[in-house]
Amino acid sequence: MSEDPDVTAVATVLEDDCARCILLRARNEPMSASDLSERCGVSEATIYRRLEPLREHDLVVERTKPAEGGHHYKEYRTNLDRLTVDLTDDGFEVQVRHRESMADRFTRLIEDM
Repeated sequence: MSEDPDVTAVATVLEDDCARCILLRARNEPMSASDLSERCGVSEATIYRRLEPLREHDLVVERTKPAEGGHHYKEYRTNLDRLTVDLTDDGFEVQVRHRESMADRFTRLIEDM
C-alpha cells in the first residue's frame, strides 16, 4: 500500500472520465498512448496530460519498449489493484494497493523473513 495518499488529490485524478478510461483500458495489457487515444476516443495530447497525474500517484506505470529500426516507444499499464476510502474520526483515509509482479512478491516475502 502506498503511504498516506492525499484523498483530495486521488479523488481529483479519478473524477476525470479520461483518466478512468486509461485505468480500465490499460488494466489487462500495456498500451501505447496512441492505442489509449483510440480506445478512449480522445487526442494523444489529452492522454499524455492525464497520464502525468496518474503516474505521479503511482496509478499507472510506464515502460520503454524497443521497436523496429532502433526506435523505442512507451507503454503504460495500470498499477492500481484496489482503492479504499475509509471514514475516520479525523476525516477520510485513502489506501491504495498496487499491483505486484511475482518478482516483487518474492522479494517482499524474503525481506519479511
